[in-house]
Amino acid sequence: MEQRTGPESEIWFQKDIKDMLKHDATAPPPQGAVLFIGSSIFRFWATLARDMRPLQIINRAFGGARTWEVLHYMDRIVLPYKPAVIAYYCGSNDIEYGSRAEDIVLRFGLFCERVHASLPETRIFFISINKAPQKLEKWSEIDAANGLVKAYCKSTTKAGYIDINPVFFTFGNKPRHELYISDGLHFMPDAYKEITKIIKPAIEQAWQETHKNF
Repeated sequence: MEQRTGPESEIWFQKDIKDMLKHDATAPPPQGAVLFIGSSIFRFWATLARDMRPLQIINRAFGGARTWEVLHYMDRIVLPYKPAVIAYYCGSNDIEYGSRAEDIVLRFGLFCERVHASLPETRIFFISINKAPQKLEKWSEIDAANGLVKAYCKSTTKAGYIDINPVFFTFGNKPRHELYISDGLHFMPDAYKEITKIIKPAIEQAWQETHKNF
Protein backbone atom coordinates (compact mmCIF):
# COMPACT_ATOMS: atom_id res chain seq x y z
CA MET A 1 0.00 0.00 0.00
CA GLU A 2 1.11 3.54 -0.66
CA GLN A 3 0.49 6.44 1.70
CA ARG A 4 -2.20 8.71 0.35
CA THR A 5 -1.37 12.38 0.72
CA GLY A 6 -3.93 14.77 2.11
CA PRO A 7 -4.70 17.27 4.84
CA GLU A 8 -3.92 14.77 7.62
CA SER A 9 -0.51 16.24 8.25
CA GLU A 10 -1.06 17.65 11.74
CA ILE A 11 0.44 15.57 14.51
CA TRP A 12 -0.83 15.99 18.06
CA PHE A 13 -0.19 14.38 21.45
CA GLN A 14 3.58 14.88 21.55
CA LYS A 15 3.43 15.25 25.35
CA ASP A 16 1.60 11.94 25.71
CA ILE A 17 4.31 10.19 23.72
CA LYS A 18 7.10 11.94 25.61
CA ASP A 19 5.57 10.79 28.91
CA MET A 20 5.37 7.20 27.64
CA LEU A 21 8.99 7.22 26.54
CA LYS A 22 10.06 8.69 29.88
CA HIS A 23 8.24 5.86 31.63
CA ASP A 24 9.86 3.30 29.30
CA ALA A 25 13.30 4.63 30.14
CA THR A 26 12.82 3.98 33.86
CA ALA A 27 10.64 0.86 33.64
CA PRO A 28 11.15 -0.90 30.28
CA PRO A 29 8.06 -2.87 29.23
CA PRO A 30 8.41 -6.62 28.59
CA GLN A 31 9.18 -7.93 25.13
CA GLY A 32 6.72 -10.28 23.48
CA ALA A 33 3.70 -8.95 25.38
CA VAL A 34 0.27 -7.88 24.13
CA LEU A 35 0.22 -4.24 23.03
CA PHE A 36 -2.95 -2.16 23.04
CA ILE A 37 -2.58 0.83 20.74
CA GLY A 38 -4.99 3.49 19.54
CA SER A 39 -7.26 6.14 20.95
CA SER A 40 -9.20 6.97 24.10
CA ILE A 41 -11.41 3.87 24.15
CA PHE A 42 -8.26 1.94 25.05
CA ARG A 43 -6.63 4.80 26.95
CA PHE A 44 -9.51 4.91 29.43
CA TRP A 45 -9.55 1.14 29.97
CA ALA A 46 -8.51 1.37 33.61
CA THR A 47 -8.93 -2.35 34.32
CA LEU A 48 -7.17 -3.56 31.18
CA ALA A 49 -4.22 -5.31 32.87
CA ARG A 50 -6.54 -7.07 35.31
CA ASP A 51 -9.08 -7.98 32.64
CA MET A 52 -6.42 -9.58 30.42
CA ARG A 53 -4.61 -11.60 33.12
CA PRO A 54 -2.51 -13.69 32.94
CA LEU A 55 -1.38 -12.06 29.68
CA GLN A 56 1.28 -9.34 29.94
CA ILE A 57 -0.19 -6.08 28.70
CA ILE A 58 1.29 -2.82 27.47
CA ASN A 59 -1.21 0.00 26.97
CA ARG A 60 0.08 2.73 24.68
CA ALA A 61 -3.20 4.29 23.58
CA PHE A 62 -3.01 8.08 23.60
CA GLY A 63 -5.23 11.14 23.46
CA GLY A 64 -7.80 11.18 20.70
CA ALA A 65 -5.42 9.36 18.39
CA ARG A 66 -6.03 9.18 14.68
CA THR A 67 -4.65 6.49 12.41
CA TRP A 68 -1.99 8.70 10.87
CA GLU A 69 -0.69 9.59 14.33
CA VAL A 70 -0.42 5.92 15.24
CA LEU A 71 1.69 5.51 12.10
CA HIS A 72 3.78 8.54 12.99
CA TYR A 73 4.59 7.31 16.50
CA MET A 74 4.83 3.56 15.91
CA ASP A 75 8.62 3.53 15.68
CA ARG A 76 8.66 4.78 19.27
CA ILE A 77 5.69 3.15 20.98
CA VAL A 78 5.02 -0.02 18.98
CA LEU A 79 8.03 -1.63 17.33
CA PRO A 80 10.53 -1.30 20.23
CA TYR A 81 8.35 -3.56 22.41
CA LYS A 82 8.39 -6.42 19.87
CA PRO A 83 4.82 -7.35 20.80
CA ALA A 84 3.59 -10.86 20.09
CA VAL A 85 0.03 -9.56 19.64
CA ILE A 86 -1.34 -6.09 18.95
CA ALA A 87 -4.88 -4.92 19.63
CA TYR A 88 -5.60 -1.81 17.54
CA TYR A 89 -8.50 0.58 18.15
CA CYS A 90 -8.42 3.68 15.99
CA GLY A 91 -10.44 5.34 13.25
CA SER A 92 -13.33 6.93 15.11
CA ASN A 93 -11.49 10.23 15.39
CA ASP A 94 -10.46 10.01 11.74
CA ILE A 95 -14.12 9.93 10.76
CA GLU A 96 -14.88 12.88 13.02
CA TYR A 97 -12.04 14.73 11.33
CA GLY A 98 -13.49 13.99 7.87
CA SER A 99 -11.43 11.03 6.71
CA ARG A 100 -13.06 8.46 4.45
CA ALA A 101 -13.40 4.78 5.18
CA GLU A 102 -10.86 4.11 2.43
CA ASP A 103 -8.30 6.27 4.21
CA ILE A 104 -8.73 4.35 7.45
CA VAL A 105 -8.19 0.93 5.90
CA LEU A 106 -5.24 2.29 3.93
CA ARG A 107 -3.49 3.51 7.06
CA PHE A 108 -4.31 0.35 9.00
CA GLY A 109 -2.80 -1.62 6.12
CA LEU A 110 0.33 0.49 6.30
CA PHE A 111 0.51 -0.14 10.02
CA CYS A 112 0.32 -3.90 9.46
CA GLU A 113 2.96 -3.79 6.73
CA ARG A 114 5.38 -1.85 8.91
CA VAL A 115 4.86 -4.17 11.86
CA HIS A 116 5.33 -7.31 9.78
CA ALA A 117 8.41 -5.94 8.05
CA SER A 118 10.13 -6.04 11.45
CA LEU A 119 8.02 -8.60 13.31
CA PRO A 120 6.63 -11.09 10.79
CA GLU A 121 5.05 -13.35 13.43
CA THR A 122 3.16 -10.63 15.30
CA ARG A 123 -0.61 -10.99 15.19
CA ILE A 124 -2.63 -7.78 14.79
CA PHE A 125 -6.30 -7.40 15.63
CA PHE A 126 -8.39 -4.44 14.51
CA ILE A 127 -11.11 -3.85 17.09
CA SER A 128 -14.19 -2.55 15.29
CA ILE A 129 -14.93 1.16 15.47
CA ASN A 130 -17.77 1.58 17.93
CA LYS A 131 -21.12 2.88 16.70
CA ALA A 132 -21.62 5.13 19.70
CA PRO A 133 -24.88 7.09 20.13
CA GLN A 134 -22.91 10.32 19.96
CA LYS A 135 -21.79 9.41 16.45
CA LEU A 136 -25.21 8.46 15.07
CA GLU A 137 -24.79 10.69 12.01
CA LYS A 138 -21.49 8.95 11.25
CA TRP A 139 -22.73 5.35 11.53
CA SER A 140 -22.80 4.77 7.78
CA GLU A 141 -19.15 5.80 7.47
CA ILE A 142 -18.25 3.71 10.52
CA ASP A 143 -19.95 0.70 8.92
CA ALA A 144 -18.05 1.34 5.70
CA ALA A 145 -14.71 1.58 7.49
CA ASN A 146 -15.34 -1.53 9.55
CA GLY A 147 -16.40 -3.43 6.44
CA LEU A 148 -13.29 -2.48 4.50
CA VAL A 149 -10.99 -3.36 7.38
CA LYS A 150 -12.73 -6.71 7.88
CA ALA A 151 -12.21 -7.49 4.19
CA TYR A 152 -8.57 -6.44 4.41
CA CYS A 153 -7.98 -8.71 7.39
CA LYS A 154 -9.47 -11.65 5.50
CA SER A 155 -7.11 -10.98 2.61
CA THR A 156 -3.88 -10.95 4.59
CA THR A 157 -2.13 -13.21 7.05
CA LYS A 158 -1.46 -12.36 10.69
CA ALA A 159 -4.29 -9.81 10.83
CA GLY A 160 -7.76 -10.26 12.28
CA TYR A 161 -10.95 -8.31 12.86
CA ILE A 162 -12.87 -8.38 16.15
CA ASP A 163 -16.37 -6.91 16.12
CA ILE A 164 -17.41 -5.45 19.48
CA ASN A 165 -20.47 -3.59 18.21
CA PRO A 166 -23.05 -6.35 18.85
CA VAL A 167 -22.73 -5.99 22.62
CA PHE A 168 -23.68 -2.31 22.39
CA PHE A 169 -27.11 -3.00 20.90
CA THR A 170 -30.28 -4.70 22.16
CA PHE A 171 -31.97 -7.49 20.27
CA GLY A 172 -34.19 -4.76 18.88
CA ASN A 173 -31.09 -3.07 17.47
CA LYS A 174 -31.31 -0.11 19.83
CA PRO A 175 -28.18 1.32 21.47
CA ARG A 176 -27.56 0.20 25.04
CA HIS A 177 -27.14 3.69 26.48
CA GLU A 178 -26.34 2.29 29.92
CA LEU A 179 -22.95 1.15 28.58
CA TYR A 180 -21.86 4.73 27.85
CA ILE A 181 -20.94 7.63 30.10
CA SER A 182 -22.84 10.89 29.72
CA ASP A 183 -21.06 11.90 26.51
CA GLY A 184 -22.61 8.96 24.65
CA LEU A 185 -19.17 8.04 23.35
CA HIS A 186 -16.87 6.63 26.02
CA PHE A 187 -17.50 3.46 27.95
CA MET A 188 -18.83 2.66 31.40
CA PRO A 189 -16.99 -0.10 33.34
CA ASP A 190 -19.68 -2.62 32.34
CA ALA A 191 -18.91 -1.96 28.68
CA TYR A 192 -15.30 -2.98 29.24
CA LYS A 193 -16.50 -6.15 30.94
CA GLU A 194 -18.60 -6.92 27.86
CA ILE A 195 -15.87 -6.34 25.30
CA THR A 196 -13.35 -8.31 27.37
CA LYS A 197 -15.50 -11.39 26.73
CA ILE A 198 -15.04 -10.86 22.99
CA ILE A 199 -11.48 -9.60 22.74
CA LYS A 200 -9.68 -11.74 25.31
CA PRO A 201 -10.32 -15.21 23.83
CA ALA A 202 -9.00 -14.14 20.42
CA ILE A 203 -5.91 -12.55 21.93
CA GLU A 204 -5.22 -15.53 24.19
CA GLN A 205 -5.36 -17.93 21.26
CA ALA A 206 -3.09 -15.73 19.14
CA TRP A 207 -0.62 -15.31 21.99
CA GLN A 208 -0.44 -19.07 22.53
CA GLU A 209 0.27 -19.54 18.83
CA THR A 210 2.96 -16.89 18.61
CA HIS A 211 4.68 -16.49 22.00
CA LYS A 212 7.16 -19.30 21.36
CA ASN A 213 8.75 -17.11 18.66
CA PHE A 214 9.44 -14.19 21.01
